[in-house]
Amino acid sequence: MRVLFTSFALDAHFLGSVPLAWALRAAGHDVRVASQPALTVTITQAGLSAVPVGDNTSLGGALTAKTGASGASWHSVDFDPGRPEVHTWEFASALHAVLPAELFAGLNDDTMIDDLVRFARYWRPDLVIWEPFTFAGGIAAKAAGAAHARLLWGADLFGDQRTAFLSHLADRPEAEDPMAAWLSPVLDRYGLVFDETSVRGQWTIDQMPASIRLPLGEHTVPMRYVPYNGAAVVPGWLREPPGRPRVCVTVGLTARDGADYLVGSLAGLFDALGDLDVEVIATLNAEQRAQAEPLPPNVRAVDFVPLQALLPTCSAIANHGGAGTWSTAVACGVPQLISPSTWDNFYRARRTAELGAGIVTPRDELTPDALRDGLRRLLDDERFADGADRLRAEMTNEPDPAGVVPALEKLTATHQDLPL
Repeated sequence: MRVLFTSFALDAHFLGSVPLAWALRAAGHDVRVASQPALTVTITQAGLSAVPVGDNTSLGGALTAKTGASGASWHSVDFDPGRPEVHTWEFASALHAVLPAELFAGLNDDTMIDDLVRFARYWRPDLVIWEPFTFAGGIAAKAAGAAHARLLWGADLFGDQRTAFLSHLADRPEAEDPMAAWLSPVLDRYGLVFDETSVRGQWTIDQMPASIRLPLGEHTVPMRYVPYNGAAVVPGWLREPPGRPRVCVTVGLTARDGADYLVGSLAGLFDALGDLDVEVIATLNAEQRAQAEPLPPNVRAVDFVPLQALLPTCSAIANHGGAGTWSTAVACGVPQLISPSTWDNFYRARRTAELGAGIVTPRDELTPDALRDGLRRLLDDERFADGADRLRAEMTNEPDPAGVVPALEKLTATHQDLPL
């Protein structure tokens, strides 16, 4: 069958789909990946066929929107469903009011949607697999009569918000659904009608371990997360075992793509780590390194190193809780110190701590001493390593990407509606 993957042009939101794309290709299926031109190099470096669509969109510009009476940036909002206010009408309606107009419509602008629909109608995919904010994928699938599914890179917190919003909306017939208001005229351009599959897909492929997954009552295909961090070379220093405990400190890839809100000040952050008898690997680009210098002698700053190669040699990691970084650490069984700053990162951080696989240090409390003391706790208390290993086992017990291909084949045959 023909399978079309689609994601807006942000590496961190695309990379998690690569192992499944490989699995489908290895099973004999024809696979292509559509995104804005900015992602073309990343797609082709992964050995996949790229289909550039639309124009490049600035994620940084989309993230300047404000919401709420306080005027706070909505990208800093905590979506953790454990917070009572998260499922209120006030919270859900505020998020629905801003996300379609300020983020989703920018990531899925008319040029991208039109190009993607044209390609889908030409190539006639059997299945479209779309990144959960790339609603253009669901539109293109409907226009071409293809089956379609979301591939999650984290817990389905937007789906959780959507469920809460629709529950409240049912009691407010006078209120509007901003997602339907945005997508309905777009779908109408192609003779299509809005329904909830435009937002959630016909089913969902979920890469989260069961303890992190949100049970929303949808048809879900669980899949093991397989780390892929992009094109990389394993450096010479990583080919020898470390002489003392090794820890990683990273703020991930997205911070380099315009999401500055993920990173607080790095000035002096590493100062207290010179007291630890560890080898610290800090992934810092040139700008971040200049901000952090001078570095203690036991800190090695590298612009990039593949986490799937680095983390198996590490005893702990300090990070922002981003989906790719967090998932790779879980897959490698590494205890985590997490300083969340946005959306789903808060939820992942809380659950990681509750499961005994790490600790949480709020970003505004991440001082040099807090970083040192947190890493020391992770290294000295074996219970964190045990918790991380339990979470790793939970993740790796799910079917790998090759193992879910037969299920996707059956679901595609059931759901596709190819035009005559």
